Amino acid sequence: MRQHATTPTLRVLISGASIAGPALALWLGRCGHDVTVVERAATFREGGGAVDYRGSVHRTVLERMGVLETLRGLDTGMGDQVLLHPDGSERLRLPASFMSGELEVTRGDLARTLYEASLPFARYVFGDSVRTLTEHADGVTVEFEHGPTRDFDLVVGADGMHSVTRRLVFGEESRFRRDSGWFVATFSTDFSTGPAASLGLRDSGVIWNDPGRMVGLANTLGEDGAMLVFHAPGLRHDYRDVAGQREIVRERYADASWSAVPAVLRSVGTAPDFYFDSISQIVMDRWSQGRVVLLGDAAWAPAPGGFGNGLAVVGAYVLAGELAAELAAGRGSQSATGLAVVLRRYEERMRPYVTGCQKQGRGAGPFLAPATAGKLRQRNRIYRMLCSRMMSGFFDRLTTRQAEAIDLPEYPLPACPLAGTVSERSVVDKARAHAVQSQP
Repeated sequence: MRQHATTPTLRVLISGASIAGPALALWLGRCGHDVTVVERAATFREGGGAVDYRGSVHRTVLERMGVLETLRGLDTGMGDQVLLHPDGSERLRLPASFMSGELEVTRGDLARTLYEASLPFARYVFGDSVRTLTEHADGVTVEFEHGPTRDFDLVVGADGMHSVTRRLVFGEESRFRRDSGWFVATFSTDFSTGPAASLGLRDSGVIWNDPGRMVGLANTLGEDGAMLVFHAPGLRHDYRDVAGQREIVRERYADASWSAVPAVLRSVGTAPDFYFDSISQIVMDRWSQGRVVLLGDAAWAPAPGGFGNGLAVVGAYVLAGELAAELAAGRGSQSATGLAVVLRRYEERMRPYVTGCQKQGRGAGPFLAPATAGKLRQRNRIYRMLCSRMMSGFFDRLTTRQAEAIDLPEYPLPACPLAGTVSERSVVDKARAHAVQSQP
């Protein structure tokens, strides 16, 4: 990519340090902007299940960011997964590509890679959050929960499905969240003892179902993890009440017939990386208002199977690229008018892509945990058909087609060195030691 000329520096606040936030911080910081990332969590969050990337679009963005080779070195190397009968015996073997895509890494490794790559170019503030946003002619005044009030030219909400930024600017979450009636939990566990030990999982996994419930167990890179999906229309939960969430999961699986489930449920109460939420989508008519814009799940949470992590990095690339293109053309983007042009083009470019990914994601819950015995039998027949010799590769081609359903412009962004090289890694190691862990 071409290195752009010197351009005006924007003061940018990014709320959220998961995937989309660090990805954008990497681009904007390399462009020379003054970037601050604020994260409510007290420390960088590890953990999470496996995430996958497919096709040329995802590959190109990761390569242009300079992190592709690092992530390839962190690939889970996941093998086949086995679909089980209710008694735990093998029903069907699912090929690795069916679940894992072209590149599969753990969510924690992905987040860590983006965070470390962006550290030399952004200031991270953990343990704080945005309290108020007040826009005026010269920017946005941001009041934080703990740190001093500051002014920014642009505020980006990359703070997830339960975005505080979105609530402050666009309204309550209930206006935009579309619940499916399914829920998901992921957490680390231990297969070394008990019935699960007999499965002999090593870089492989198993999937067990009864009507309305799924238990997925996998061993990746020597670590054991579980993913539970269940159907519970009308269930209400507090996304901040982790103890309550753990109890919900235990209650929902208390009568499961598979002998491995009790040991898995014991991990629910102790796993430090326990995650639980509804399988929902965020659907909005617009993603920006004035100098505030949403990115990633805060704008368009697509649900599992909708390439949420792919959308996060592609969206960050497009937003940073549109800003760089406007500046490179000599049109100032520090004014509200200039930013409006950038944000409109960002949305025009991303909207069709997001819509397609969300459409694909709507079937996640019903496919992973069919609600009735009849629908479960139908799902299993589909699995068997997709794994047949005649249909081999069809599912891969179908999902990859949606992952590639956007034309990526060649933006005037700075060339990115390969992450993981000795020179850049030494810079990252030094920067990590000085990363801000408290208040702005």
